Amino acid sequence: MTSGTVTSRKVQGWLYAAPTAVIVGVLFLAPLVLVGWMSLNRWPLLGPAVFNAPENYLDIAGNTLFVDAVFFTLKYTAITTVLLSLVALGLALLVQERRPGVGFFRTAFFLPGAVGFAAAGLLFYGMLNNDFGPIDPLLQTLGITDEPVRWIGTPNLALFSTITLVLWRFAGFNMLILLTGLQAIPTEVYEAARSDGANRWQILTRITLPLLRPTLALMLILSVTGSLLAFDQFFVFTNGGPDNSTVSMVMVIYREAFFRFDLGGAAALSVVLLVVLVAINALMLRRLR
Repeated sequence: MTSGTVTSRKVQGWLYAAPTAVIVGVLFLAPLVLVGWMSLNRWPLLGPAVFNAPENYLDIAGNTLFVDAVFFTLKYTAITTVLLSLVALGLALLVQERRPGVGFFRTAFFLPGAVGFAAAGLLFYGMLNNDFGPIDPLLQTLGITDEPVRWIGTPNLALFSTITLVLWRFAGFNMLILLTGLQAIPTEVYEAARSDGANRWQILTRITLPLLRPTLALMLILSVTGSLLAFDQFFVFTNGGPDNSTVSMVMVIYREAFFRFDLGGAAALSVVLLVVLVAINALMLRRLR
């Protein structure tokens, strides 16, 4: 192979990669650099920017709403990730084997994933609303409750209701991810384990979960990332209430930018969130690699 042919193939390779590189540069790298620069300036919505580094970062410690939102988001992420992983794994194991009707259940479990998150939030808000929602009258008719439940009226119930919304919306999607990993495990491994007298628990803990580790890592990264960046479910469903008890970190960034018009402060909060997100994902990859 001549040097001219090698050079020609390299040029072709760069040409093939150029469209993707341009998209990544324009839609990811350029905004990332801009956010970093904005975080070092007092950047009002209208008017010139003034360099004030590192004031925006120092002000974060005094932003009590953001500090509270950090603890709440981490709590929400931990609970949601654990419950979502358990429910998705249970559903995946339930529909793993081919049997009559399993295709129906796979589709039924996955269908909520096709609903937009904002639409799902409005759906749950309508169902759980004390004035016109059908859930409270149904519970009272069945004798389960004596009076309407304030589903989004108290901090604990608002968190519980939001987690239920997320489980309904994403359990089927995560089930599909895990189901792909389960079907990649050779059936001969299970047959050999059964012939050696292994029970279901031993098969699950010593064969399925270890061989499913790469798929579990992908699902956990998606779940943790989505939970740390939670916005739609709280903005649409609870609006951060009651008393700012369900305000996530992204909601604080949104309020800083579009209510207080402090784009520099919002950019600094975004950089902090990005660093936390990268650190947590790197730690998870290291543990699950």
